[in-house]
Amino acid sequence: MRKIAVIGAGITGVTTAYSLVQRGFDVTVFDRNRYAAMETSFANGGQLSASNAEVWNRWATVFKGMKWMFEPGAPLLVDPEPSWHKYSWMAEFIAKIPQYRNNTIDTVRMAIEAREHLMNHAAVEGFEFACEKRGILHIYDTKKEFDHATKVNALMSEGGLERRAVTTEEIRSIEPALQRDLYAGYYTESDFTGDIHLYARGLSKACIAQGAHFHYDVDVRTLSHGDDGVTVGWKNEDKKMQDELFDGVVICAGVKSCDLAAQVGDRVNIYPVKGYSITVQLDDEDSQNAAPWVSLLDDEAKVVSSRLGLNRFRIAGTAEFNGYNLDIRDDWIKPLVKWCKKIFPDVSTEYAVPWAGLRPMMPNMLPRVGEGKKTGIFYNTGHGHLGWTLSAATAEIAAEAVLMQSQSNSARAA
Repeated sequence: MRKIAVIGAGITGVTTAYSLVQRGFDVTVFDRNRYAAMETSFANGGQLSASNAEVWNRWATVFKGMKWMFEPGAPLLVDPEPSWHKYSWMAEFIAKIPQYRNNTIDTVRMAIEAREHLMNHAAVEGFEFACEKRGILHIYDTKKEFDHATKVNALMSEGGLERRAVTTEEIRSIEPALQRDLYAGYYTESDFTGDIHLYARGLSKACIAQGAHFHYDVDVRTLSHGDDGVTVGWKNEDKKMQDELFDGVVICAGVKSCDLAAQVGDRVNIYPVKGYSITVQLDDEDSQNAAPWVSLLDDEAKVVSSRLGLNRFRIAGTAEFNGYNLDIRDDWIKPLVKWCKKIFPDVSTEYAVPWAGLRPMMPNMLPRVGEGKKTGIFYNTGHGHLGWTLSAATAEIAAEAVLMQSQSNSARAA
């Protein structure tokens, strides 16, 4: 098993391709866009955040979701229109609540491992991605939110993360641009931020330089498993079908992964949870001076922010359960602009570029990684809101699974 296809050139697909190339595989990556990282990996919140690894499976999330269903601009919106996929997914989400503690700890450990790989890849391959190693600051308006964060902090510590409580005065010292009155905060010095799109593009070029093949502007439609391998069928940019036989396939196709998995006999219950962001252009000196350099996570508003160099400020948030819909709704963009105006009033939002992407989310909030039921089928998908944060670690797990199966097959053949 030497010839491997990777379906998807987002952050998980590109990191998987890189990990496979490092193990000596002949790798071909397929993506329906013209370049790598043009969908969910294009304009996320920019955080590499082990400190945001708490899974959402708790009753408080369910009750908040019900409360916010009919509240315009709420951090979480569930479209009430009936959908079997949506409501069955939510039933599974609730069923996973007893696993909240263990899954949070596991996610923290994975995130800590991933950031080491991510930084090493960039250093070895020599590309920039607007990285800011200034930590991530979680801020809280109320004692209730801070008290919950303190409970979560115990799980973070068990997972190996150092995160410390900070007073309002300490918050202002860490980030002088943040002058808002707050109850308290938590600061994770080891977390950092960057531009996911620049990172994925840089790593994809490194893969190509080391022999990987990238097929862009192609839409993978079929996967067919047989005794001789897996046949990938796709439509090219001329809308003509083509196919090619591979020894194995790693599915990293985001929200499309569940459909491809079904073709090879696996159930991968991913739901598309839409997130929004704005990229504020800091074109004037006053805005540049007023915008923070330390990354923030406002737990009450469910908003994150990251500084992407001198001239850009990314603000992201919301979770919309509304199917495979990429419409950019103004009523979801306005809260992000309003948050910027409220927290950093001297930052001009005259030029704020809106964006929306579909997070591929599993009911237990953990990615689907490793072997499928059939020989030669593998997965690295379903990372939800932590795609960049976890991708490099799960890529190593997926690539190692491919290697182990390849070696096992070779041993049996001998």
